[in-house]
Amino acid sequence: MMLPRVVEAKFIKSAQSIADSLPDDMSEVVFLGRSNVGKSSTLNGLTQRKNLAKSSATPGKTQLINFFETRYLYDEQSYPVRFVDLPGFGYAKVSKTLKEVWQKNLVEFIQHRVSIRLFIHLRDARHPYAKIDDDVEAYISEFIRPDQQYLTVFTKIDKLNQKERNKLKREFPNSITVTNLKKNGYDRVHKIILHTIFAVDDMPKKDKNKEEGKE
Repeated sequence: MMLPRVVEAKFIKSAQSIADSLPDDMSEVVFLGRSNVGKSSTLNGLTQRKNLAKSSATPGKTQLINFFETRYLYDEQSYPVRFVDLPGFGYAKVSKTLKEVWQKNLVEFIQHRVSIRLFIHLRDARHPYAKIDDDVEAYISEFIRPDQQYLTVFTKIDKLNQKERNKLKREFPNSITVTNLKKNGYDRVHKIILHTIFAVDDMPKKDKNKEEGKE
């Protein structure tokens, strides 16, 4: 039995707010994280598309909500899902006025978008205790619905030594670690997406060390 994989992925639209977003007619996976955490690289890695999500050379410059329609293939079944890339947060050089609008638009989107089924919060493995990440998680926990899930994914795990990796897994046992360089950890993310949205279970297990991004 093969592992789940994304066989189609395409950019559909950018929006400024929930008002001009796509209709909420498809289950959505939302990717959020600080500027420079590696959201674009992770989205490209998960979809196996080099330039699906484009990263900005200037952190904080990408201020739109970007929608991507994807389709999984697993066990000869097709599973459509929409990936949503939210603007990065926590970049100080964005003007105060823009920040206020940006925050208002994002707050409305994550609170009232009924099609969101999974929040994937990308956190930098080198800075696992960043207050802004803790604040975002605490904030979303206040209104997350019973039909929604929240997943913490640590990026840039290849920047840590084995001792640091072990500590991270102990202190964040429900998280997933990924490395965009070696493509490790993606399979676990795919499994959680399909389980959360389509209740797909009993997927084959790959080598556990490889899944966790270990050497």
